[in-house]
Amino acid sequence: MDEAQIAARLDILRVEHRDLDAAIDALALSAAPDQLRTARLKKRKLRLRDEIAMLEDELIPDIIA
Repeated sequence: MDEAQIAARLDILRVEHRDLDAAIDALALSAAPDQLRTARLKKRKLRLRDEIAMLEDELIPDIIA
């Protein structure tokens, strides 16, 4: 992937990450929170965070200090 594709993918992943955060908050505030669904959303959020970090590392060139 080139830099433009990586940047576009990062934007999509960041939006999805924010959406998951909002969904987790909404579930926590509901009268009977579904803990299994909350756990699955949190796992998905962590996977997204890892993928975001990996793509960000691709954009930043390695500099030998």
